[in-house]
Amino acid sequence: MSPSRTLAVIVPVYNEAALVERAIGSLRDCPAPAGIERTIIAVDDGSSDGTGGILDRLDAEHEELVVVHLKPNRGKGAAIRAGMERAARVGERGADFVLIHDADLEYDPADHARVLGPLLDGRADAVLGTRFLGQTHRVLYYWHSIANRAITTLCNMVTNLNLTDIECCTKAFTREVADRLGTKEDRFGIEPEMVARLARMRVDGKPLRIFEVPVSYAGRTYAEGKKIRARDGVRAAWCIIRYGLFG
Repeated sequence: MSPSRTLAVIVPVYNEAALVERAIGSLRDCPAPAGIERTIIAVDDGSSDGTGGILDRLDAEHEELVVVHLKPNRGKGAAIRAGMERAARVGERGADFVLIHDADLEYDPADHARVLGPLLDGRADAVLGTRFLGQTHRVLYYWHSIANRAITTLCNMVTNLNLTDIECCTKAFTREVADRLGTKEDRFGIEPEMVARLARMRVDGKPLRIFEVPVSYAGRTYAEGKKIRARDGVRAAWCIIRYGLFG
């Protein structure tokens, strides 16, 4: 008997030739929850370092993997949108659940079962990961943590949510929520935009049931390939105001 529910894991990828095979391998090594058929959708965002070729080889080797190519490079938000569009064609009616997972090994696929739990048992419509509620994390930049705290506080003030880490890249949704997100940001502004849109969304006239779940984090330094910059923090604040107040 075929599984009753489907999961799409969207993996935006840009210039990660050194890590992408390990990242996809770590995902495949973590089995999907019982009764769930999983599709891994890797979106190559116009990489110039051979990442696309590696993904194509892995695609030919693994039935669970689907690869989407974007050209030219458009940004993380555009890659996630392309992944969402492909997730809507998983199975006969689109994936029942969508989870976003970065390809840089900063996040652990072993956390997916915990993140998906509130969705699978019907308690939540959306689940946001958080790096600041007790799980293991690599100690890195102090000023990054201050900026993240300020952005999260601003988001909470605008949306009336009580989150601890809006910039966490691990996010999961039901199909209905994923289909209605309608994001516009092409780059890293996608993170606060998604949170702001979730806060405004209604299902049957009621606010979404949003859960926060701790995830582990092994962040990278800039020398190791970290891509986010200070200007992205400024854009995040703009996105919170724009999408939090005006939709």
